[in-house]
Amino acid sequence: MKKGNIGNAPDLKYLKIDSTKSVFYQLPVSELVKHALVNQEGRLSDTGALAADTGKFTGRSPKDRFLVEDSLTKDNIWWGEINQRMSPDHFEALFSLVASHLAERNIYIRDCAAGADPIYQIGIRVVTETAYQSIFANNLFLRQEPNPEVRPPWSILAAPTLLINEPHAYGILNENFVAIDFTKKIVLIAGTGYTGEIKKSIFSILNFILPFEHNVLSMHCSANTSDDGDTALFFGLSGTGKTTLSADKNRRLIGDDEHGWSERGVFNFEGGCYAKCVGLTADKEPEIYHAIRFGSLLENVILDDQDKPDYNDISKTENTRVSYPIDFMENAEISGIGNEPAHIFFLTADAFGVLPPISLLSTDQAVYHFVSGYTAKVAGTEVGVKEPMAAFSTCFGQAFLPLHPGKYAALLRSKLEQNRNIKVWLVNTGWIAGPYGIGRRIKLAYTRALIRAAMDGSLLESQFNRHDIFGLDYPTSCGAYVPEQIMDARGLWNNDEAYDMQAKRLAKLFIANFEKFNNEMPASVLEAGPKIEPTVFV
Repeated sequence: MKKGNIGNAPDLKYLKIDSTKSVFYQLPVSELVKHALVNQEGRLSDTGALAADTGKFTGRSPKDRFLVEDSLTKDNIWWGEINQRMSPDHFEALFSLVASHLAERNIYIRDCAAGADPIYQIGIRVVTETAYQSIFANNLFLRQEPNPEVRPPWSILAAPTLLINEPHAYGILNENFVAIDFTKKIVLIAGTGYTGEIKKSIFSILNFILPFEHNVLSMHCSANTSDDGDTALFFGLSGTGKTTLSADKNRRLIGDDEHGWSERGVFNFEGGCYAKCVGLTADKEPEIYHAIRFGSLLENVILDDQDKPDYNDISKTENTRVSYPIDFMENAEISGIGNEPAHIFFLTADAFGVLPPISLLSTDQAVYHFVSGYTAKVAGTEVGVKEPMAAFSTCFGQAFLPLHPGKYAALLRSKLEQNRNIKVWLVNTGWIAGPYGIGRRIKLAYTRALIRAAMDGSLLESQFNRHDIFGLDYPTSCGAYVPEQIMDARGLWNNDEAYDMQAKRLAKLFIANFEKFNNEMPASVLEAGPKIEPTVFV
C-alpha cells in the first residue's frame, strides 16, 4: 500500500481495501484543499472557504437507507419505512463492491471520533474518494491525533461515484444507497456525494448505541450554556431556528445539532457545525457568517465572478450548507460538554398561525410535543392561495431513530421527573396574525427576547393564560422588548371565528398523527394533547 503525505497509511485490508493507488492519511486541511482544487471538486470563495458541488444529490435520500437485520437488530430496530431491512448477504456483496471501487482510486482516510464525553465516545475511520468529504469529516467530527496503528471500531466507506447496476439484485431500490451494519460496525455510502449522509449515519448509530446500551438519551437538538453553566437545549426541524437561536453572542455554543444527555450532563456528538446558508447575512446570523473562512466547506453554494458566495441563489438547491470546526464560532464551548439542561425549547415554525409565540409545558405536554415533533411547511401556490402543510417528525428526528420512539420518550420523561426544576417551552418561530400568505412571520428579535426572558426567569413573572384548544399555558407579557399584543395568538387575528377554525384544523392533524402512539403512551400524555369537539371531525 502506498503512503500518504503525512506518516504511514493504515492497512485497510480488514475493510477489503488493498489499494493500487495513493492513500492519503490524516492530511491537514490545507493539503486537502489543494487536493480538492486539483481534483476539480470545487473552488475557493473570497473568504477562503472551499465551495464544493456534491453532484446529483444535494440532500439525504432517506428511501435509499438500509440497516442490516441480524441477531443484534432483528428484535430491537423500529423497522418500517424509516429503517428498511437489508440481509447480511446483500450487505457483504455491496461491501465488496464499495471496497473494490475505492481500492482502484486515490483515497483519503480520516480518523476521528463522535461523542465529547469520553465514556460514550466512539472512534471512526472515514474512507472517502474525494478530498472535500475528508474535509467534512475533519470539520464535523471530533479531531484526533493520527495513529495508523490504532484501528477505530467504526468505519465509513464513502464512494460517491460508484453506481450500483441492477440494484434489486442487492436488495436496494436505486443505484445509490446507504447501509449500516451494527454488528460489523461498518457504514457503506455509494452513489451520493452529499456529506450529510456521513453525518447522519453516525447520528443514527449513536441513536441506537446510547439509549440501547447505556440508557443515555440521544437528541436531535442544539445546545448552549452560560458562564454560570446554565445549559439550554433547542429541538427543532429544518427551518425552525435551531441553529440560529442557539448561536447567541451572550452564551457559549456546545453544539448545533446532535447531543446526548447522561447522568453526567449534556455532551455534543460532534466537533463542528453544519449550518444552512440560504439567506445568510452578517446582520441576521453574524456568528455563522463569520465562521465561513479557510477550512470551512461550503456545499452547493453558488459563487459569483468575484468568488463571492451568493447565499440567496438557490438555483441548484435551497439546501445550501456550510461545515466548520466548532472553534470557528466566536463563542464556543470547546469541551462540547455542559450541565444538565435548565431549559428545553421545542421550536416549531407554525405556518397555520395558531400556536402562541411561547408556552410553558407540563411534563406530560413535553412528552406529547416531543413525540409529535411538529412544524409546518408551505405548500405550493394555486390562484394566489398558499396553504400550510403540517409536518410531524417524531422526537424531532424521526429519520434517524433506529429504536422505537417510545424508548426516547421514556428517557426524556425520566429526566424531567428526576429534576422538576427543568423548564420545557414550546416556541412558535413561524407565523402570527394569520396563516402563511395572510399573517407574518414573528420577528427573530422577538423570539430571541422571549427565549432570553425564559432563561433568566423573568418570563415566569408574567400572568399566564391557557389556550382553549391546545391547553398551552402562555405568558401575556415579556417586558419592553416584545409588544404585549404579540403574546396572544388568537387576539392577533382579525377574525376570532377564523382563528378557531384554523386552530381546530391543526388540532385535528395533531390528534391524527398521534393515533399510532395511543396504545404505547400513558393516558396522562394522551390527555396532554389538543382537544376538539367530535362534531369538528367531518
